[in-house]
Amino acid sequence: MTESDLQERNHYLERKVNVMNRLADVSILLNTTYELDSLLTYLMDAAAAITDCEAASVLLWDEQQHNLRFAATTTLQTGLELIGKTVPLQGSLAGTCLTEGRVIQVDDTVNDPRHYTKFDEEKQFATRSLLIAPMRQEDKIIGVLEVVNKRSLPWTEDDHDHLMVLVSQASVAIDRVQMVTALQKANQELSELDKLKSDFIAIASHELRTPLAVILGYASFLKDEAQGKLSQHADKVIESGLQLRHIIEDLMNLRYLQENPSDMHIEPVSLTSIVGEAAQDVQSLLEANGHNLNLNIPTDLKVQVDAILTTMGFTNILNNAIRFTPQGGHISVKAELHESSEVWVTISDDGIGVEAEQLERIFEKFYQIEDHMTRKHGGLGVGLSITKALVEAEGGRVWANSDGLNKGTTITVVLPLAS
Repeated sequence: MTESDLQERNHYLERKVNVMNRLADVSILLNTTYELDSLLTYLMDAAAAITDCEAASVLLWDEQQHNLRFAATTTLQTGLELIGKTVPLQGSLAGTCLTEGRVIQVDDTVNDPRHYTKFDEEKQFATRSLLIAPMRQEDKIIGVLEVVNKRSLPWTEDDHDHLMVLVSQASVAIDRVQMVTALQKANQELSELDKLKSDFIAIASHELRTPLAVILGYASFLKDEAQGKLSQHADKVIESGLQLRHIIEDLMNLRYLQENPSDMHIEPVSLTSIVGEAAQDVQSLLEANGHNLNLNIPTDLKVQVDAILTTMGFTNILNNAIRFTPQGGHISVKAELHESSEVWVTISDDGIGVEAEQLERIFEKFYQIEDHMTRKHGGLGVGLSITKALVEAEGGRVWANSDGLNKGTTITVVLPLAS
């Protein structure tokens, strides 16, 4: 082997080491970058340098338009103007590469009929040679990476291998960044929707309360003054008005808990007084539906809770039991000490019951066990979600049990025992 051969061999090995180091650096950068433009810049610079080319470009697949779109390019003079430009699948080397799923090498693009010449003509840029590789992540199409105008033709086997290493790393990284971006966008949209919902609840609750108070006032006056059917009509107005007021209160309580999660006054409270107040709150509904309510609460039990909010929680559970129990049904509330540090309160009814797959979901905000077009029972579906939120904020737990449709429901509330 001559000295010239040795020098050439050493030069090749030295370049090989430099390429391997560059690939290692790019791998680290691609896996630690979560901003797409920066990621693509690293990728293109590395691709052009490693293959000894004048320029490189990344074209990403547009699922909606079914074409390729320039996402980044190192072509200094025309790069910014190319961003966003589209390349068709048919009649382009990039499209052929993507549809056939293989690397395409072109040594003379001028005489290749597959070359898409539109941008060369517009930007007066001469694309002489191309090496293009498809980017996929499992079954997902990502796009293509192309390097342009190799400084010393022909393309080598190393060029192919190095480009495929880059493509393999880039496909995973781009897919990850796209998923993170999509998730961030979805979270932003959800946040905006949640704010709109909260604003709507605040405005609607405020605007409904005043006219509702007037309606209930006039209806009560009419009931006192009227007789016969007119008095019965007034009763219906009052009943419907009270239901609407309960809905408004649920909305306001939901908003309060969301905006003031830590604004609770925890203290030892008699469980008998809490459940008794809740029972008093629903007394008119119990009478209207002919239900029998049985309370079995030891008088010496005290729990460590916020008295006002916990009363509201039990009121919500009782309201639910009343709504979903047929006329003349039975509802019972029982409490007992459990494991010396907890009080278990069970609220049972002999109502319509809940299917097993819906037991967890009844505590979700606005969830209805009946179809909204055909349901017979009122309510917004927020009462139990409010109860769950406040009980958990107090350090307790809540869950539901049912043997199925028409077999009643039991809701268990676990509260911390007052020391």
